[in-house]
Amino acid sequence: MKKSLIALAFGTFALGMAEFVMMSILPYVAQSMQCSIPEAGHLISAYAIGVCVGAPSVVLVARKRPLHQILLGLIVIYLTGNLLMASCSDLHLGVLFRFISGLPHGAYFGVGSIVADRLAPRGKSTSAIAIMCSGMTVANLIGIPAGTWLSDMVSWRVIFLFNGAWGILTFILLYRLVPRMEPLPNTGLKGQFRFLKSAAPWLIMATTTFGNGGIFCWYSYISPLMNRIAGFAPSEITMLMVLAGGSMCVGNLLGGKLADRYTPGKTILGVQAVMIFGLLTTFFLASYPGIAVLMLCVCTACLFGVSAPQQLLLLRFSKGGEMMGAALVQVAFNLGNAVGAYCGGLPITYGLPYNYPALVGAGFVVIGVVSTATFCKKYQTANAGI
Repeated sequence: MKKSLIALAFGTFALGMAEFVMMSILPYVAQSMQCSIPEAGHLISAYAIGVCVGAPSVVLVARKRPLHQILLGLIVIYLTGNLLMASCSDLHLGVLFRFISGLPHGAYFGVGSIVADRLAPRGKSTSAIAIMCSGMTVANLIGIPAGTWLSDMVSWRVIFLFNGAWGILTFILLYRLVPRMEPLPNTGLKGQFRFLKSAAPWLIMATTTFGNGGIFCWYSYISPLMNRIAGFAPSEITMLMVLAGGSMCVGNLLGGKLADRYTPGKTILGVQAVMIFGLLTTFFLASYPGIAVLMLCVCTACLFGVSAPQQLLLLRFSKGGEMMGAALVQVAFNLGNAVGAYCGGLPITYGLPYNYPALVGAGFVVIGVVSTATFCKKYQTANAGI
């Protein structure tokens, strides 16, 4: 089982690099494409739109195929988009190539979650999904800082060449290590969406969008917060990001273990309570460097501490459309990313200090807690194992 899960984690590492590295290399890309940084920011949005469009589209097109084949096809789309991006010099084409790169993201997590669930021993499904998701946290720990350094020393294009090469390696590992699995039962086109008639998946998506979005309200502006409020020098921010990436790794694995022990719903609820504490503490005490760093670790650990439990819950509550349900978690996650970043920036736009996004984020997480508590009250009692 472990080798198969590690192969799946190579894929989530690839997707983590593709999604998050653009945020750290945006100035280099803007200079190369002779556009402003806000214009280059469309490359981030294009990826997110690709995730939202690709998750349901790929599932609908490929739902009858064996799971192993779907994973391989998704990696081919990923490496194609990244290799095209490596040679791109035009912003409009770059937007198209980033859109292509984002198409397999949600579907990969959806199909990968099903494969990990099938491979896991009884009672260890969340931990197995957490191992699959760990690739994305390792990307934040090692890949993003290394990619930023390479952009500064060589060229931002090297990162996308690396992504393409990593995609080829991932394809080989998935082909060799992930066992062949039969397609999911074909429930027809309408059957893929039938699970959405229940309130459960909507509550899970709401807790993902608002709970995780609350962290992105704050995390999207972490560099100026640490620089202007906590007093860290710009040269120290990279190491802080490495620390954040390490916290994501720990939170991801810990969240999986807690969910297997205490149920995913209770785990999400507890972690979201810690999120609110961390964000409010940041708002009031970010001017103390030690506290700011501690809350950086707490909040980033929480962000990925709920990832595997959310993935498993939506998989469990999407009977007949499991592939679609598991993919929709990533749509909700990216929606929270986009909305959180926008709303977190509003107080800054109106001249308030950089600790205020954390306060907005705490409000977002409160909505996530209400969604989670409603889900637990209505569904967890009736489904004790969920």
